[in-house]
Formats: sequence, C-alpha cells, structure tokens
Amino acid sequence: MVSPEEALKVVLEVTRHLDELGVPYAIGGSLASSLHGIPRTTQDADLLADPRPGNVQPFVAGVSEAFYVSPERVAQAVSRRSSFNLVHNGTGIKVDVFLLKADPMALPEMVRRRAFPVPGSSGASLQFASAEDTILQKLHWFLIGNRTSERQWNDVLGVLKIQRKALDFEYLKDWASRTGVEDLLRQAYEDAGLDPALA
Repeated sequence: MVSPEEALKVVLEVTRHLDELGVPYAIGGSLASSLHGIPRTTQDADLLADPRPGNVQPFVAGVSEAFYVSPERVAQAVSRRSSFNLVHNGTGIKVDVFLLKADPMALPEMVRRRAFPVPGSSGASLQFASAEDTILQKLHWFLIGNRTSERQWNDVLGVLKIQRKALDFEYLKDWASRTGVEDLLRQAYEDAGLDPALA
C-alpha cells in the first residue's frame, strides 16, 4: 500500500501521455475520494478515459518503459470500450483504465471533472471526478459488491463529511434515483451526520 501522493506520481506518468495525445480522462476511485474526503493508502488507481484506435500505438509506446502493458489488451479494450490495466515497474501500483462509453454515470462524470494541482510536481495538474460523482460511483461499487466493502462505504462518508458545505445535493438526489442507490445515499447521509431527507 502506498500514500495517495505516491500513487498520484505514478498516475501522472500515465496522464502525461494521455494529455499529449489529447485524450480526455478523469481520475476516480480511492484517489478521488482521498482528494475530496479522507486520504487513505491504496495499491491501485482508477481512470476513466476516452482513447481512440489511433491513440493505441503511441500511448503504448509512451508508457511501456515505466509500465508493464499489453498492447493487445489495450487495443481490445479500446475496440470494445471495456478496460485495461498498467502495472508500474517501480512500485507495483496498478492503474485501471476504464473506457468511456454510453454509460449514464460515466458521461456526466467526464463532463464535470475538474483539474487539481499535484503537490510537489512543479505546477502539474490532474483531472479528477467531482465529489458528487465520486460519491455516486462509490455507492454503485458498494451496491454491486453486495454492500460489504467497508472501504467503499468509509470513502463515501469521508467525502460527505469533508465536502458537506459544497455538495450539489440536487445532483446527488437525481442521480441516486436514476442509478438505484437512493437508500444507500440516505443511509450514508445519516451515518455522516447529514439530514437523510436530503436524499
């Protein structure tokens, strides 16, 4: 397990090549919840990205020195709009890249992403999913994981507690209803000390 700061340095090695190719991306998962909420250690990073077939070869060439990467898996994932991963040679940190597709949650997540500076990186910035989209994605993964992941749940509570005064509660309510996590959002509000009626 590594700190969010260490993981972000690895992610920056990936996103630098995405930026060079003009490929939009958004960082989600535990790195996003650590940014918006309570930081925790991790061994992987999640990216939502929108590469095209013409990006595969230059992207693989760019990352292959620092990461273990399968060109075939990347090409297949881009073609199928699925996912692939990279493993950093120096740290073993895994970067999971999920391809943007016509997913009701992914499209607004990409549109609403925001740039945040990377500490100690000479002015570099990274694109992160918003606090609201991070909460919704975490609730989704908690739901499909049979509601058993304490890490996912605690990540949600951390973002709610830290961002409580800045959240768009109408957006959360709307998308929780669309994605079937209204009951989880209501419980999360209660556990975080917020009014459950907001959900």
